[in-house]
Amino acid sequence: MVVVNSDAGSAPPADAIGIVASFLSALEDNDLAAALDLLAEDAQWINVSLPAVRGRDRIARLLRLLIAARVGFRVHVHHAAAEGGVVLTERTDALGRGRFEHRFWVYGRFEIEDGRITVWRDSFDWLDIVVGLVRAVAGVAMPGVNRRWPGERAVRR
Repeated sequence: MVVVNSDAGSAPPADAIGIVASFLSALEDNDLAAALDLLAEDAQWINVSLPAVRGRDRIARLLRLLIAARVGFRVHVHHAAAEGGVVLTERTDALGRGRFEHRFWVYGRFEIEDGRITVWRDSFDWLDIVVGLVRAVAGVAMPGVNRRWPGERAVRR
């Protein structure tokens, strides 16, 4: 059941999920302009347990560094749900370059106001991050060691 919050300025659930999906797709495509267009001027990017990045300009600087370092990003959204202008996502994210790809689980919470993301909050498990990193490093030499991407089938030999 979807309950629509009547807060002024909040997006209907389907629109809110679409905004988040467009944002994540733009990040996957390294389309920084499209991603930034979906962020409010005073947006906050919070990776829980790490310092928050406040303001679209600061978020842009950090994302530009990742793009300049040629760090690729991809995302698989397992589930997304919305109520009013809040979107919750359960995802597998990957950061990589060349044969190295670090895959890890992320829970995201996005707040949408007036069609723009005001809060982008990601939570993750540090143990999962470390295990994913070890598997990514080993996966450079032995790709089968890395986590399978969601939806990929195991190759048996």
